[in-house]
Amino acid sequence: MKRPTQISSLKPSNAVLPHPTPRLRDHFLMGKKLGQGQFGTTYLCREKSTGIDYACKSISKRKLLCKEDYDDVWREIQIMHHLSEHQCVVRIKGAYEDNIFVHLVMDLCAGGELFDRIVQKGHYSEREAAKLMKTIVGVVEACHSLGVMHRDLKPENFLFDTPAEDAQLKAIDFGLSIFYKPGQYLTDVVGSPYYVAPEVLHKHYGPEIDVWSAGVILYILLSGVPPFWAESDSGIFRQILRGKLDFESEPWPGISESAKDLITKMLDRRPQQRITAHGVLCHPWIVDDRVAPDKPLASAVLSRLKHFSAMNKLKKMALRVIAERLSEDEIGGLKQLFKMLDTDNSGTITFEELKQGLKKVGSNLMESEIKELMDAADTDNSGTIEYGEFLAATLHLNKIEREDNLLAAFSFFDKDDSGYITMDELQQACKDFGLCESQLDEMIKEVDQDNDGRIDYQEFTAMMRKADEGGIKSRTMKGSLNFDLAEAFGVDKPK
Repeated sequence: MKRPTQISSLKPSNAVLPHPTPRLRDHFLMGKKLGQGQFGTTYLCREKSTGIDYACKSISKRKLLCKEDYDDVWREIQIMHHLSEHQCVVRIKGAYEDNIFVHLVMDLCAGGELFDRIVQKGHYSEREAAKLMKTIVGVVEACHSLGVMHRDLKPENFLFDTPAEDAQLKAIDFGLSIFYKPGQYLTDVVGSPYYVAPEVLHKHYGPEIDVWSAGVILYILLSGVPPFWAESDSGIFRQILRGKLDFESEPWPGISESAKDLITKMLDRRPQQRITAHGVLCHPWIVDDRVAPDKPLASAVLSRLKHFSAMNKLKKMALRVIAERLSEDEIGGLKQLFKMLDTDNSGTITFEELKQGLKKVGSNLMESEIKELMDAADTDNSGTIEYGEFLAATLHLNKIEREDNLLAAFSFFDKDDSGYITMDELQQACKDFGLCESQLDEMIKEVDQDNDGRIDYQEFTAMMRKADEGGIKSRTMKGSLNFDLAEAFGVDKPK
């Protein structure tokens, strides 16, 4: 007989996660060891219900010696969820905890480390290196756009998803990553010797350090050796602080000036003069002449607000239901963004706070355009954006489309469990959320594909999974907004 799923009971003082979790082994079969890190070991694991293979990073709590260590693991889980919609970041499936370990279950990348392929190849051609660099710096841009500093970029922290030559490269380790705030400079020395930026050694740094580390990776991709090398860590650090870039030795005479120009810009010792992540992606050496570069990773949040503004009332309410049932690890990153914008810690974002957040990055948006952004998220017309409204408007699409979330949202509306959402039930839901109850018949008609005057689960899920086009029709969303949204939400733009 199958043993029922148990919830592990944890003493709060011994817990990383703020909530109890199911037991890992009730849901997964553990397999062979895949790798070993400082705090944890990664294993192959298979989900019992689907037969799908995943990677499980098991972190021993005996190695977490103080509260800061516990906080670091908790933050890593939140950041992985926060970045999980990016195609070049490994997707976290879930976190589990028992008395001995914290387990992070994530998508399996079976193609091995970028580091191993560099060793195997010696070095890459310029075209191959440019393709890899586009992925690596794309991850950096995504991090910075969502208010995250990676702090430990190195080839060992990137895996290929399959052994194929053209496999997708993915970032896998966010153990040293951190949320960063407006005007905040960090002082703790973290990272890996070869890849650490000079300002980290000076104990005064911001997000520009990630571009430096990516520049070191590029130098290694093209030459097979690090730009700053010595027999000891202290020797490496001296080279980083004072050393000269070597473009004279082989194979540099045969490498294009454009590649060397990009490396020089990425390894500028002055953080304020260093090229930004988006600048790297627009550099002629990276850009394919036939393909125009994307606009800056504008507003991770603004682009979601745009989609949210185009949704019908039922979908907006459903997102509120989903947002409220997500665990804290899944929404921790959005919580940080909300806090950055809510400067007076009132629990709501006012028009003035949104305006100031945008002004900080030199935005030239008109007040009417900022008002449109407010109205998109302020579903109850209270004049402010509450935390629940902000979460609903900025959720990752991969959270919205998960079956368990869709079922929970449908059940919220289907009060009598009839299998249908009726006009009366929609009216009640609008009251529950403090929304205007007008045009409900129009809302039902839009979703009701078989015209029976009610919405069944299939019609509901079709609406939830449908891409929402349009939304705010102003220059806000037409490309004039070339700054990272996390910056608009209070994170300083790299100079």
